[in-house]
Amino acid sequence: MNNRKYIFPNVIELNVAAGRAFGVNIYLIDGGTEFVLLDIGLDESLGDVIDLIRAMDFPLSKCKMVVATHADADHVQALAKARERLKTKAAAHPKAAVLLEAGEREQTYARISAQDFEIAMPPCKIDLKLKDGDSIKVGKLKLDVWSTPGHTPGQLSFKLGNLLFSGDNIYADGCVGVIDAHHGSHLPDFISSLERIRDDAEIEILLPSHGPYFRKDNQQIQATIDRLTKYQYMADFGTCAVKWPLQEQWERDILAGKLPQV
Repeated sequence: MNNRKYIFPNVIELNVAAGRAFGVNIYLIDGGTEFVLLDIGLDESLGDVIDLIRAMDFPLSKCKMVVATHADADHVQALAKARERLKTKAAAHPKAAVLLEAGEREQTYARISAQDFEIAMPPCKIDLKLKDGDSIKVGKLKLDVWSTPGHTPGQLSFKLGNLLFSGDNIYADGCVGVIDAHHGSHLPDFISSLERIRDDAEIEILLPSHGPYFRKDNQQIQATIDRLTKYQYMADFGTCAVKWPLQEQWERDILAGKLPQV
């Protein structure tokens, strides 16, 4: 049996446990009598993930569910196969469930036509629709479900004591998940989700879906909020911006017969 490398009590991160990168962080929440997986990654790595779980002496029959933090393909392409092989339930936010059950490709980034990129996105039945305020019992533990939209409409985070499994809300370097109108990103929601994370006094550690886990730093989160607040008024972000002051002023100047000084 491989040693179980707990990064925090009851928490194993499978990239760390394997000593290799699966492309997305996969968290195993060990409740003693059962476990839950947060995200599952790509089809190509599913066999290795299952072998690792077995090697750590977790009976596959004790997997209560596999949860999608959101519907991005790099997080959940293997969800349908995992649900079948583990004989377990799949869970997601209702807005993510629509995409996952349809095997949708554009919003999930399984297909990016402009970059000639495409991978399969097998449809997956979602057995449990999770909403804000729900909780998931995992043996002796309880995960509190947070709806944290912004990166996508259906992104979830999960609170366990002083830990927050924070999805693609914010990473250790202050970056955030992709902001893209085709992806359903929404800057005001993103800011609200970050403010919620900032303001929760119990949370000490953030465990994101990419990159290293890290200690919550409210100054860093505020800097990210301030940056995203500016994005709301920049043409760079297209229809994700809430307004473009330059264009509005230009239209007012045209109506007033005022031309720019060059």
